[in-house]
Amino acid sequence: MKTNPPASRPTEDGLIARYFAPLAGHGADGLRDDAATLAPSPGCDLVLTADAIVEGVHYLPDDPPASIARKVLGVNLSDIAAKGATPRGFLLTLALPDNWTEAWLAGFATGISEAAIAFGCPLLGGDTVRSAGPALIGVTAIGEVSHGGIVRRMTAEIGDILCVSGTIGDAALGLRLLDGSMPNWGEHLGSAARGVLIDRYRHPRPRISLARSLRRHVRAAMDVSDGLAGDLTKMLAGGGRSAEIILSDVPLSDSAREALALDPGLIHTIVTGGDDYEILCALAPNQVDAFIDESLAVGIPLARIGTVVAGDRAPVFRRPDGSEHAFTTRSFSHF
Repeated sequence: MKTNPPASRPTEDGLIARYFAPLAGHGADGLRDDAATLAPSPGCDLVLTADAIVEGVHYLPDDPPASIARKVLGVNLSDIAAKGATPRGFLLTLALPDNWTEAWLAGFATGISEAAIAFGCPLLGGDTVRSAGPALIGVTAIGEVSHGGIVRRMTAEIGDILCVSGTIGDAALGLRLLDGSMPNWGEHLGSAARGVLIDRYRHPRPRISLARSLRRHVRAAMDVSDGLAGDLTKMLAGGGRSAEIILSDVPLSDSAREALALDPGLIHTIVTGGDDYEILCALAPNQVDAFIDESLAVGIPLARIGTVVAGDRAPVFRRPDGSEHAFTTRSFSHF
């Protein structure tokens, strides 16, 4: 969004009618009203979450606008998925700086439309305002879950098995490739591997198809947004719980393994970096095999990475020889 703005622009109502009204769900009355209605399905509770992303903090100024749109919806729906819920709709707030362009907004609208269709989550309303600073894009996502069936974050029990979906660290490595000068390992990384890592940074994959299995098998869950080590620490805070994690069991993509072979120090970025948006969960040992089978049936691999143990210390990550791998920081902060 670096181009100078044109001399004249559509009004706010014109922008809404042109770019966002076509995306609206029926409950929003085509965005012609100031509020939308949404009734939960019979026997269901609504689940609500809100996340905002800011230019220069959560995404790079040169990121494609369609990718930014997919990211802001994806990070919110990742929270919905981790609760065992399915999406119903979302509210969108756009705070645009003086230098916004219609080309940028058109690309953003295309991306948010594609994401809304892909995730089955229609636009219900929102607001468009002027920002005196960088662009800010906020989403409030709404999902639903069977009554009383929400999967909470801090309900793991000692002896539970810890699992994580997909692969860890790709997005953090992708950000390293984009943010500033190219790192030495990036220069030697294959172009296909670089493309995979950058795509994982720009396009989160909310694990919506795991929602039903999470409700059926899992005791506690959250999405990994601020790094595996840091988010696991949050999940087990209080209650005399810790964890033993086998570092070699943390699932990595082929691209991340290629980068790690070039620079073994990247294990810190992989385990503590943000933007994975995978599901971290704890479940009783007798539920693990069924959960893994159901996850594979919907195309999402699931890896066992460790066990919940008694203790008040931060989760321990162990090398294959049993020694502890210590991290100087455990979490990526967007704040």
